[in-house]
Amino acid sequence: MTSIGGVEMVDWKLAVATASRLARPGPEIGREEAREVVAELRGHAAAAEEHVRAFTGMTTAEGHDTPVLVVDRPGWIEANVAGFRSLLKPLMTKMRSRRGNGPGGVIAGAVGGKVTGVELGVLLSFLSSRVLGQYETFAPATRELPGAPDGGGRLLLVAPNIVHVERELGVDPHDFRLWVCLHEETHRTQFTAVPWLRDHLEAEIQAFLAETDVDAGTLLERLSDAVQAFTGGRRGDTAESADPAAGSESGARSGTDAAGSAPDAPGKDADGRSLVDLVQTPAQREILARVTAVMSLLEGHADYVMDGVGPQIVPSVVEIREKFQRRRAAGANRLDQILRKLLGLDAKLRQYRDGERFVRAVVDEVGMEGFNRVWTSPNTLPTPAEITKPADWVARVHRGPEL
Repeated sequence: MTSIGGVEMVDWKLAVATASRLARPGPEIGREEAREVVAELRGHAAAAEEHVRAFTGMTTAEGHDTPVLVVDRPGWIEANVAGFRSLLKPLMTKMRSRRGNGPGGVIAGAVGGKVTGVELGVLLSFLSSRVLGQYETFAPATRELPGAPDGGGRLLLVAPNIVHVERELGVDPHDFRLWVCLHEETHRTQFTAVPWLRDHLEAEIQAFLAETDVDAGTLLERLSDAVQAFTGGRRGDTAESADPAAGSESGARSGTDAAGSAPDAPGKDADGRSLVDLVQTPAQREILARVTAVMSLLEGHADYVMDGVGPQIVPSVVEIREKFQRRRAAGANRLDQILRKLLGLDAKLRQYRDGERFVRAVVDEVGMEGFNRVWTSPNTLPTPAEITKPADWVARVHRGPEL
């Protein structure tokens, strides 16, 4: 738990241990069937790569290929902790310097590191049973989890989660696995064909972290205000906590991924902001808006490609898409719905919807080649406003001055 610079602010080993211990067991599956699932996912990933390249016209830049790994839930947890540790290293260094190296600071850091490690572990245990696949952009290579030669990039396919969902939906498992691979391989292609994209996102994230208020008192005060907002009161108010039963989820809406919520639903304040939003500075909100626009583009592009290629190679794609959309929109149990809102994860559903609409509108207007100008440089990425107004992006990139 210690490092050259002193005690770590996050006990990373405890985070892995906590998440692995709390993670739900995967579906029951025999050893031989498990081997077949892994082999099929690897084969589908290779086939999907060719289909995605042909459909998008994007090809991997020389020297930027990345591996495809089929993992279980503990493997996904270990990979993500390693990614967090690498990405947050500058912030951890900054926080250690602020805390000091005296006995009090070391003791506080040791206790805080364990608390934070447990909290991170709980969060990852929640997510580990829900992620089907993930392109890990910032992935330091390890012996168990190889990465790209330059220290970043690998595709993770979480086999037990894919098997769980295909059984839950009652769809053809071979078709479903290929369908998932089409989406995830699109993400892999985005980053291997556009090498500057990783550096751009890392710079934005580091700028976000640099704005982090590392004064514990201020941060705790902001968190306290956030909790007050969620429970229905403000500091100095006498209002009782909002009744959790007041929150409600709207039914699934055909053709969308979003689920509505009442203004005072758990996890949201009256302005509809998540806890994550409430503890950010104004500068961080601006950065996050730009990052969200990029993530909306990436997720929407993957959905668009999946829908474009799917009918050609996945016989039951219509059934799969319909059932998966219903599942995505409806969410899971009440606890899942609360946690999704509390963490801001429901915003990801809007990314799929808004991003896919942006990609479809642009391709309809200027074709796939014209759309691919989005990958020219950071200046041609859509702004937060343009994601919902694709015509503005077309006007700026295709009809404005050369960038």
